[in-house]
Amino acid sequence: MLKIQKFTFNPFQENTYVLYDDSKEAVIIDPGCYETFEEGELVAFIESKNLKPVKLINTHFHLDHILGNQFVAKKYDLKVEGHKAGLPTYQMAEPSANMYGFGGYKPSPAPQVFWEEGDVISFGGQSLEVLFVPGHAPGHIALVHHESKSVINGDVLFAGGIGRTDLPGGDFDTLVKSIQQKMYKLPDDYKVYCGHGPETTIGTEKQTNAFVKAE
Repeated sequence: MLKIQKFTFNPFQENTYVLYDDSKEAVIIDPGCYETFEEGELVAFIESKNLKPVKLINTHFHLDHILGNQFVAKKYDLKVEGHKAGLPTYQMAEPSANMYGFGGYKPSPAPQVFWEEGDVISFGGQSLEVLFVPGHAPGHIALVHHESKSVINGDVLFAGGIGRTDLPGGDFDTLVKSIQQKMYKLPDDYKVYCGHGPETTIGTEKQTNAFVKAE
């Protein structure tokens, strides 16, 4: 059975997720740990469960979602994984860190493993289906675990909101299309784990989201 642990890290209040099962293999998604105590919190949880991280996946490469990439990649000898269309966003992370005053930013290793729409990522006894959902960022993906009816969707869909599209590479119409044609096609009872804020469900957002209506 898949288990999902959420951490909220850094001044952007970004949600980092650890997915794991009884095999003890784990996937770390969007490690945003910036401060030393945040890194310690993540490691303490992993050690308390005797987990073996086998993948580091970014839904996208905005600064707040990759602040902990270097730490996690080095600590667990992992490559950074994501979507190739996100490389320009990754390249803007260091200038963004300087702009936002993150003087202690540890640059993320360059992404080396790339996933496309329809790919299946396997770990332990679990499978994650990849959805390509650009709009908030050009190379944005969501990860769907059908057995538990869960989707880790980064900054695409929020509880009562959607990802901002005023950052470089963002596009409102593209985001609306991603939500209507990908996210809203999932069953209503699928739980959405967001990049910021609380969880929601597909059905709730289809019925109440003021920004994107179901087709």
